[in-house]
This record gives sequence, structure tokens and C-alpha cells, in this order.
Amino acid sequence: MIAPRFDELIHPGTRLSLVALLASADWAEFAFLREQLGLSDSALSKQLSTLEEAGYVSIDRPIRDRRRRVRARLTDTGRSAFEGHVAALRQIVGSADLERIAV
Repeated sequence: MIAPRFDELIHPGTRLSLVALLASADWAEFAFLREQLGLSDSALSKQLSTLEEAGYVSIDRPIRDRRRRVRARLTDTGRSAFEGHVAALRQIVGSADLERIAV
């Protein structure tokens, strides 16, 4: 079991959504990620670069059909950080008294 650990790098909504998508795949094509997240090329590139610099994502740029393709995957470090972050969020939400909050 992964220890809960809130991760400020993953937490912003766009990065959390991106990492969640990557967690469910071995490799994901840039175009697929862009479409699923509704991001521009530059916005997705920036998020991927941030995660790559942290060691959370690995980027591959193979040439296929004479075109360079970009694909990404979570590294073991990234997967561990994501799982720890999800565990921390579950712990935070689990401590809420939802009946008291309900309007």
C-alpha cells in the first residue's frame, strides 16, 4: 500500500488529469492526450515538460510514416507520486463529515 503523500506538482487540475490519463496506459500519444484534456499543443507541451523535468514522465519521439510522433508515459517515480497523491486526497475527503456539509 502506498503511503498518502500530497504532491503539489501533480495537484493542479490539468496536471492531475494528465497524470491520471497516463496512469491508465503504457504509452499515450500526444494527440490523444490533447483531445482528452482539451488543451492546445503549447499548453500540453508545457505540462509534459514540467512533469518530465520532475522525473514523473518519460517522453519518446519516434519517427513513424516520416513524421515525428510524440508519446508519453509515467515513470515509476511518477506512478508512485500519483498513487501517493490519490491516497492523500482520499484521506482528506474521508475525514470530511459529508452529512454535516450537505445542504
